[in-house]
Amino acid sequence: MISDYKKYIKEEFLIESKVLEMAVLAEKNAAYEFDKISQIKEYNQFKVIRAMQNNNLNDTHFHGTTGYGYDDKGRDGLESIYKDVFKAEDALVRHQIMSGTHALALCLYGNLRPGEELLSVAGKPYDTLEEVIGIRGEGGGSLREFGISYKQVELLEGGRPDFEAIEKAICKKTKMILIQRSKGYEWRPSLSIDEIEKIIKHIKSINSDIVVLVDNCYGEFVEDREPVEVGADLIAGSLIKNPGGGLALTGGYVVGKKECVAKTAYRMTAPGLGKKIGASLGNTRLMIQGLFMAPHVVAESLKGAIFCASLMSLLGFETSPGVNEKRGDIIQAVKFKNADSLIAFCQGIQKGSPVDSFVLPEPWEMPGYDSPVIMAAGAFVQGSSIELSADGPIKPPFVAYMQGGLVYEHIKLGVMIAVQKMMEKGLV
Repeated sequence: MISDYKKYIKEEFLIESKVLEMAVLAEKNAAYEFDKISQIKEYNQFKVIRAMQNNNLNDTHFHGTTGYGYDDKGRDGLESIYKDVFKAEDALVRHQIMSGTHALALCLYGNLRPGEELLSVAGKPYDTLEEVIGIRGEGGGSLREFGISYKQVELLEGGRPDFEAIEKAICKKTKMILIQRSKGYEWRPSLSIDEIEKIIKHIKSINSDIVVLVDNCYGEFVEDREPVEVGADLIAGSLIKNPGGGLALTGGYVVGKKECVAKTAYRMTAPGLGKKIGASLGNTRLMIQGLFMAPHVVAESLKGAIFCASLMSLLGFETSPGVNEKRGDIIQAVKFKNADSLIAFCQGIQKGSPVDSFVLPEPWEMPGYDSPVIMAAGAFVQGSSIELSADGPIKPPFVAYMQGGLVYEHIKLGVMIAVQKMMEKGLV
């Protein structure tokens, strides 16, 4: 059976025996980490099921509404389930929220006022937030244009929080502090829940009234706790990342303290309306079912990320995180020596996809980014980062950021094809 399996892989995907042998060793080296992921998955799966049971989920929740969407039972039920899963006071979960950036922007605009200040304590936030804040661009209605100032505290060498600098940066104007859990396009460890807890405790000891917002993108269900459980006032993310489980067609979420979520909802609709309106248009079933699948899908994605780290490290490439390092999100970064290797790796991931496998991605000037970016993604849902994708800016240090994967076998295949493509070009 094993020989037939290897024969099939070699003949159908043109992967050499050397790559297959290294993949076997990579899996062996990752076995212990796979077991730990399974334990976290089981706990998170039980947590989601219990939230659905406690909210009496039934078939009537799956029927959509139109128009204003008043008294939408499914929408309200979904938000109550999210509230329970994330241990929050309230939740806003809508298909009208188009991305993680949109969800975060709603939080920022809803909870900050002119004359106040936003402080980022994990360095520069993800590129697509720069124009929202006003770091880059003008005329679009950024926070800066509305008189909201911005500061940031860089992480220490090694990607750890600088508590002394955070304390010095907080002032009377500081109203909200942003913590980005994921590494984004940075070569650093993503923040763990334990680290986020320490940061929040430090902030609250200085000023308990400061609103702490955590960008939770790529981090949901990676650990057995979420940021609200360690003191975050608001967390936000995208449904085409972890919590959508690969089934949600679009959408985003915000969970946290009731007052903060209400202000966010007022920004999404209008003051006085908030969460009371918003037709679900038949999207609720997939959003709920996607949440049900999310712990399993995230675990598959994590296993794939660890396999990638294991195989690429065997080939001599630097990876972040390493095989046995603690993970705060589903992103696996691999550092290459040049642009050609980065491009070849991403093109190999594309070639291993079930959708658009025949497409050859090339770097391009993507809106919201400050350099050409290559993006490989053969997804059933456009732009879905919980499905296998790999991307990176074409600039030093030439890092590919791989994330997602609905099933482990797909990720494993994609990485093997990527390595094969690099070998064929003499880049390994």
